Amino acid sequence: MNTADSNRTDAYNGERPSTRELKRILKTPGLVAFGLAYLVPLTVFTTFGVASRLTEGHVPTAYVITTMAMLFTALSYAMLVRELPSAGSAFEYAKQAFGYRIGVVTGWTLLLDYMLLPAINYLVIGIYLHVQFPHIPAPLFVLTAIALVTIANIVGIGTVRNVSLVLVAAQLAFAVIFVALAFARTDGVGSLLTIFYVKGMDWRGVFSGAAVLCLSFLGFDAISTLSEEARDPRESIPKAILMTTVIGGFIFMALSVASSLTLPRWTDIRVSDSAGVEVVAPLGSPFLVVLFLSTYIGGAAASAVASQASVSRILYAMGRDRVLPEAIFGVLSERFRTPVFSIVFVAALSCAVLLTTLDTLASIISFGALFAFSIVNLSVIKIFLVDRRHRGFCATLGYGVSPAVAFMMTSWLWLSLSTTSLIIGLIWLTAGSLYTLLLQRRGQTATRECQRS
Repeated sequence: MNTADSNRTDAYNGERPSTRELKRILKTPGLVAFGLAYLVPLTVFTTFGVASRLTEGHVPTAYVITTMAMLFTALSYAMLVRELPSAGSAFEYAKQAFGYRIGVVTGWTLLLDYMLLPAINYLVIGIYLHVQFPHIPAPLFVLTAIALVTIANIVGIGTVRNVSLVLVAAQLAFAVIFVALAFARTDGVGSLLTIFYVKGMDWRGVFSGAAVLCLSFLGFDAISTLSEEARDPRESIPKAILMTTVIGGFIFMALSVASSLTLPRWTDIRVSDSAGVEVVAPLGSPFLVVLFLSTYIGGAAASAVASQASVSRILYAMGRDRVLPEAIFGVLSERFRTPVFSIVFVAALSCAVLLTTLDTLASIISFGALFAFSIVNLSVIKIFLVDRRHRGFCATLGYGVSPAVAFMMTSWLWLSLSTTSLIIGLIWLTAGSLYTLLLQRRGQTATRECQRS
C-alpha cells in the first residue's frame, strides 16, 4: 500500500484522514436538519407576495402541485444516492447516466441555482431587517450577513449542523403558533373551501406560481451533496431526502393556508417583497410580528449557511474532477478540511444580489433547479432500466413510471416560468454547453500531446 492510500479517509476504522477528503460526521437527524434549514420552513413568506400575484391568491393550490412534483423527484434522488453516494448531486448522476458532456452541462446549470440561493437569503435578510430598522441601509445588512455566514462555513460542517438545529427549531415553533392563531380566526370549513375553490381559476398563473415555489424545496437536493460527509450515506441520505421533502411540503402547505386565511384578498398586499409582515400583522400582536422577524431572519441565515456550504461542495467536486480549475476549486483547507476558496468565491458572487430584485432572483433559481431535477429523473430511467437492465413490475414502476411522472411534472413547471427567467437561464445553459466543448477540446489536445511524447 502506498502512502496516499494509507492516508485515505476511512469513516469506520479510524484511520488518519486525508486532506483531500471530507469528514463523515452527519447522521440522518443532522441531515434532515440541514435540509430543513436549506428549505427554510418559513420560506413561504419569502415568495408569498410574488406567488399571490402570479396565482391571483391561490398559493396553497400552487404548493400542492409543487409538493407532488418534488415528492416524485425526491424518490429519484433517493434511488440514485444509494448507487452513487458521492458529493456532486445532479452533476454526478447525469455524468454517470449520459456521459461527461451532459454531466457538465447539468452541473453548470445547477450552479445557477446553487450559487444564487445564498444570495436570495442575503437579500431577504436585508429587506426584512430594513423594514424593522428603516434608518439602516439594506445593503449594510446584506454585506454583514455574507461575512458572518462565510466565516461559519470555513470553520466546518459541524458548525453548519449545530446552527441549523437551533434555527430550524425556532422556525417550527413560530410556525405552530402562527398556524394555530390563524385557524382560530376562521369560520371553519367554509374559509378553507374558499382558498381551494377552482372555478374560474387561471391555471396558467397557478402553474407559474408553482414553478417559482420550487425553490422552496431545494433542501432535499442539497442533502445529496453531503454524501461524503454522512455516516452510512446509502441509508441516511435517502431517508433524509424523503423525510425533508415530506416535512417541508406539509409545513409549506399549512403555512400557505394559514397566510391565506389571515390575508384572504391578495390584492391587499402592498409590498410583495416583504409580504410576510403584512400576513402576520392582522393577527393583532406586535410581539408576534417581532417574533416572526427574528425567526424568519434567523431561518434565512441558516439557509444561507446551508446553501453556501452545499454549493461549495459542488464546486469542490467539479474542481476535483477537473471540470473547474483543480488547483483552485479542488483543494481543501488543511486546517479546516473545507473548500475555503469555493466558499469565498460564493460569498463574493452573492454581493451581486444588491443589483437585482426578489422576484427575478426567485425565477432564475427555479430555472436551474427544475432543469436539474428533470435530468435527474431521466437519469434514473437510463441507469436502472437501460444500463443495468432491471426488469419486472416493481422495477418498471420504481425506475420507470415514477421518474417519468416526475420528469413530466418538472418539465411542465420549467416551461411555466416567466419569459425573462427562461431567457436568462437559456443564456447560462448555452454558455455551459460552449464551456463543455472547450473542456473536451483541451482534453483531446492534451491526449494527443501525451501520445506524441
